[in-house]
Amino acid sequence: MAYPISQAADITAFKAECVPVGDDQLPMIEQTNEIVHKMNSLLPTPVLRHCKAMLSDTSRLPGIDGSAKMSKSLGNTLHLSASEETIHRAVSAMYTDPKHLKVSDPGKIEGNVVFTYLDAFHPDKAKVAAMKAHYQAGGLGDRVCKNELEACLQELIAPMRERRAMYMQDKGELMAMLKRGTERAQGVTQGTLRGR
Repeated sequence: MAYPISQAADITAFKAECVPVGDDQLPMIEQTNEIVHKMNSLLPTPVLRHCKAMLSDTSRLPGIDGSAKMSKSLGNTLHLSASEETIHRAVSAMYTDPKHLKVSDPGKIEGNVVFTYLDAFHPDKAKVAAMKAHYQAGGLGDRVCKNELEACLQELIAPMRERRAMYMQDKGELMAMLKRGTERAQGVTQGTLRGR
């Protein structure tokens, strides 16, 4: 019972107006707004803000094995700190259309994890649309699609992995950054609690 209150506190403490969530979190946003409404009705002047859910076109990524849930315990995740080799292995193992046996066969993009990830991360949406049409018509193999996705993910993840490695080399500076962030967050939340 306390968990929804904790989530609402995390959102309202920072006066969030838009909250990026997956579609499975919409009830949590609705409940947060109910809590905000009730709390504001008990105060002389409203202090807390209502928020809206911000959904992306891909509001939930499936596991790389095609299961609906991505989970570390299931081993079907792709971490932002993943090495080039780990990314290669993960993309190579990604679930595609099991009935797309030959390159010439028409393929299904619904439920095809490679296309779900291309939709989410590839910067050239026109290229992805053309690949989808080609795949559905036949003549485009899974390996070509996976190579395109791997190149996209390698380019996206490499700078994050490098920054993470850099910060991990200086744990003192990392802790100082966390401390500064905590102090800044405490200032914002104290202002919210004081009605500012």
